[in-house]
Amino acid sequence: MDSYSLILFTAGAIAGGFINGLAGFGTALFALGFWLQILPPEQAVFICAIMSVITGMPGAWLVRRSVIPRRIARFIIPGLIGIPVGIMLLSFIDTRSLLFMIAALQISYGGFFIMKDLPNITRKTPWVDMSVGLIGGILGGTASLSGVLPTMWCAMRGWAKDEKRSVLQIFNITILGVTAAGLALTSQSARDAGWLVLLSLPVSLVAAHLGMKLFSRLTDNQFRRLLTMMIFVSGTSLLLRSIFIG
Repeated sequence: MDSYSLILFTAGAIAGGFINGLAGFGTALFALGFWLQILPPEQAVFICAIMSVITGMPGAWLVRRSVIPRRIARFIIPGLIGIPVGIMLLSFIDTRSLLFMIAALQISYGGFFIMKDLPNITRKTPWVDMSVGLIGGILGGTASLSGVLPTMWCAMRGWAKDEKRSVLQIFNITILGVTAAGLALTSQSARDAGWLVLLSLPVSLVAAHLGMKLFSRLTDNQFRRLLTMMIFVSGTSLLLRSIFIG
């Protein structure tokens, strides 16, 4: 790996670790924009999945008292069903298409949170929860993007900040852990990238720790505003790169 590639790889590890520590999801949203410029899609997604699990565990511990098992299960069980579909789709997607998809999701996600008056849904919605979990599982298997749709949905629920994070954190750890295992079993390319996990681990964990520190100091409104700005700017930048790549 040359100096330029090492800089991009390190930048992706820092960005992905920090946003996971801050929000409980989003490693792929920020890291893949860097890593897909220097790595094949299967390797980049595999590393993202592994790092999401590792950097997400301290965050899950942070909100452990807000965990409601039955609520989380409504997301996780359908998500597990969607993972094989996502992994299958990954083999048909080229780097440029994957970059464009991630950029579109980031811009849509950022635009979604710019809305001033989000609905506050307090009634039980088990079928919607399961559908969101299923699509999250597919996106997790395809690009380690399991948290995008669940985050948009959880933002409209009348749950406290820690409750929302507990759903997202545990959902992502589970879905991306299974995704990483699936890729390790089915892709030699992914297995060949295992050493890169060790390279990214130290800086990702430090960045995740800083993200968790910031999370603990934010109000719900500050949390949403910061996340919106970071994701929208990242998506816009990535969209430009996806248009001109190759």
